Amino acid sequence: MTEGAIGIDIGGTTTAIGIIDKSGEVLAERVIDTARHGDIEKFIAEIESRIDEEFRELEKKNIKPAIKGIGIGAPNGNYYKGTIEYAPNLTFKGVVPFVELMKKKFAYETIVLTNDANAAAIGEMIYGGAKHMKNFIVITLGTGLGSGLVVNGELVYGHDGFAGELGHVTVVRGGRMCPTGRRGSLETYASATGIKRTVFELLADSIEDSELRDISFNQLTSKMIYEAAVKGDPIALQAFDVTAKYLGEALADTVMHTSPEAIFLFGGLASAGDMIIKPTKEYMERDLLKIFQNKVQILPSKLEGAKAAFLGASALVWKEISN
Repeated sequence: MTEGAIGIDIGGTTTAIGIIDKSGEVLAERVIDTARHGDIEKFIAEIESRIDEEFRELEKKNIKPAIKGIGIGAPNGNYYKGTIEYAPNLTFKGVVPFVELMKKKFAYETIVLTNDANAAAIGEMIYGGAKHMKNFIVITLGTGLGSGLVVNGELVYGHDGFAGELGHVTVVRGGRMCPTGRRGSLETYASATGIKRTVFELLADSIEDSELRDISFNQLTSKMIYEAAVKGDPIALQAFDVTAKYLGEALADTVMHTSPEAIFLFGGLASAGDMIIKPTKEYMERDLLKIFQNKVQILPSKLEGAKAAFLGASALVWKEISN
């Protein structure tokens, strides 16, 4: 009987659930709606119901994994307390004792929760490109910017469970408004949302032709900006350069804090590949002290696309057991 773990990635819009064996093979997966749930207990009841359905389907195929636990990645997830705390993009408000509530539904000894970027970092360590690394950083470039810092083989949590919030480092004093109520945070410039805001600022300050002029803010996506940049659109190219500048300069500061072997970029905006990676590396190197220059790789995540989020969450189980 193969050993396995359940990975749950909670997002503001959807929640991805996967049953994964120890080698990283996805045995079953399901996506449910997060946004429609205002009641946390009903949300957890739906998670339980969907997992049970997937196990019944696996049994029909004579697949019966020995589940060792559940790993959960969530915005503002606190590893120490097992809580989701004041997540601005979730309908569950305040401090939610998520692990405690999960233990009422599931009898597994290991149920562990952390923030989504930390889960991605553990996933990179267990299944991805950081398998043989003890010092690395994962940056998630989605709607916002998350980060997971690994030093000497361990995630950096700090004394309260919230260390490593690179997305909320201020890069422009008095700059763009962030959903947290602060101004000038890195994620308002270097994220899928940030690059959209940059495009509209550039369009307002330019008379250059651009295929992006006819697209509304709500319709525009980072993929559209990438596709326009590939075709040489001047606004799209400038937007990637601005994004890379803010990201590269912030990463230079972080490199000098933790001296990582590599930085992995993960998430929708990271799928732009060298369009974002190459200029980010150039801006980072420009801002580094000589003792750090040309030592740190910037790499795309090796986790598999849409499955990466719950793969990372499931990896928390194996990390917790090994500890």
